[in-house]
Amino acid sequence: MNKHVNGANMEIEDSSSAKLPARTDDRLFAELDKIAVALGRMFPGLCEVVLHDLRDPQHSIRLIENNLSGRQVADSATELGMLRILDPNYPSVVQNYANTFPDGRPAKSTSIGIKGSDGTYIAALCLNLDISVLSPMTLALANLAATEVQRRDEPLETLRDHSSKEIRSVIESFAAQRSAAPRTLSKEAKRELVQQLKQSGYFDLHDAASKIADLLGISRATVYNYTK
Repeated sequence: MNKHVNGANMEIEDSSSAKLPARTDDRLFAELDKIAVALGRMFPGLCEVVLHDLRDPQHSIRLIENNLSGRQVADSATELGMLRILDPNYPSVVQNYANTFPDGRPAKSTSIGIKGSDGTYIAALCLNLDISVLSPMTLALANLAATEVQRRDEPLETLRDHSSKEIRSVIESFAAQRSAAPRTLSKEAKRELVQQLKQSGYFDLHDAASKIADLLGISRATVYNYTK
């Protein structure tokens, strides 16, 4: 770019255009950081918010709020992130799909892909909602609206063909009756629940103690101590 100033030619080298895409992307990530933090603080303890930098798939996690999955900053991209890296035409929004946290808790997830100045995916903003926290709330509201009186001395379950899904249902129902999530139950309530599960035959299921321990947030040794 040439300018004539007081009869003299002054050449101004315009190097900003070469650096514009990188600078633009950096500004975009700075804005995404604020959005991710704000979303996480809107739903504390309920919804995990993860911001991925897909420019570095091996260390893509840039920010994580409400860490429910146990992942850390600089951990790698997920399979969905890799799909976006490989295909710029991959859907930008994948919404409300079923997911699972590493400890078995069910989740509902939404992933939003963000493209950079060159039209390729450079980021993904992911929301992972902990459904296991909401299920007891739903059950509690249903119990509150019920017109039939539930007898406390009735067995939790009489079926013998128990499954992991049934164990989760019984535990969440027990917690909902006390207006709590399974992991927030008191020590005494957890002991009572474990003893009821044992009496109802749920420990006949393979690896039941581990599944119960994960749902209640305690160790297997504690589960076995509670059965005594």
